[in-house]
Amino acid sequence: MPHVVPTHTEKAPAAIGPYSQAMTVGEFVFVSGQLGLDPSTMELREGLEGQTRQALENVKAILEATGSALDAVASVDIFLTDMADFAAVNAIYGEYFLDHKPARACVAVAGLPKGGLVEIRCIASKK
Repeated sequence: MPHVVPTHTEKAPAAIGPYSQAMTVGEFVFVSGQLGLDPSTMELREGLEGQTRQALENVKAILEATGSALDAVASVDIFLTDMADFAAVNAIYGEYFLDHKPARACVAVAGLPKGGLVEIRCIASKK
C-alpha cells in the first residue's frame, strides 16, 4: 500500500472543512477543490474572472508544495454555478494550460461553499 501524505501550504487557502489541500499517494497528487479564495484573507476574489484566476493560482501553489506542477496535471474537474460562465472560465483556464492539455470535465452545480462561482480540483503526477 503506498504511503499517503497530506499537503499544506500557506500559499493557498487553508481547508475550510475536515480535508487536506492535497494528498499524495505514491506518484499521484490529488488536489482538493479550490475556490477563488485569497489565501491571506480567506475571502473570495471579486467576480468570475478574479475567482477563476485565484482558484488556478491556488491549485498551482498546492501542486508546487507537493513537488509537482501544472504541466504534470493529468485530469481537471471544474464546477460552475452557472454554465453560461463556461466560455469565460475556459479562456482563463487556457492561459494556465497552454501546450499541456489535461483531461477535463466541467459541470454545473447548484451551489459552492462561501457562495463561490467556480471550484477547480485536479489529479497530477509528481515531477
